[in-house]
Amino acid sequence: MNIDLNCDMGELAGDSHEAALMEFITSANIACGGHAGDEGIMERTARLAMERGVRIGAHPGYPDPANFGRLEMPMSDEEIARTVYAQIVRLEAVVHKLGASIAHVKPHGALYNAAVRNQGVARAIGEGVARWNRGAPVFGLAGSPMLDVWRGMGLPVAGEAFADRRYEPDGSLRARQFADALITDPAEAAAQAVRLAREGRAQTICVHGDTPGAVAILKAVRHALQSG
Repeated sequence: MNIDLNCDMGELAGDSHEAALMEFITSANIACGGHAGDEGIMERTARLAMERGVRIGAHPGYPDPANFGRLEMPMSDEEIARTVYAQIVRLEAVVHKLGASIAHVKPHGALYNAAVRNQGVARAIGEGVARWNRGAPVFGLAGSPMLDVWRGMGLPVAGEAFADRRYEPDGSLRARQFADALITDPAEAAAQAVRLAREGRAQTICVHGDTPGAVAILKAVRHALQSG
């Protein structure tokens, strides 16, 4: 199946795990200093992506490394727009130095989930992206209103589905506070990825780099998608 396979990167201390993940993906969403990452980690991760021909994306989140950007913060729309813009520009400075460029933007964690529910947050993210580059695709939950908000702002979008996360009946992601929020069995994740790809609403499928067994999951997902 001709579909993008992405993974959130630049969030872990060691590079061997991320190097292994890179073997199976086509897009890497690199943390850019909000919830995780610094210039050194950004450069390391970008180099890994460049060596393997993987597209580089910016992965801005709430500026809250203590909670890994997974708790919603009380920020105004303008504050969200400013931090999204600043984080993208921070990563851009690193990748430009390496001779690469940023191909897309994907919000992280609680910021992403807030944008699914709250059109004001989605619009603020879109404003931050637009201040940087109106031509860059923004990844968001397939079938959700956040994509409509960004389309209405004239931004290109890519609907995203998740191989390693369980969904609620309304199409939202099950909150990580629940023990079964993650899918860690490679075969189950691969089957979900194929089903989601066949539904046709998503242009990219994500496996999180910090999901237990992520390398095995990605390998199974890629093989299943290639097998069709």
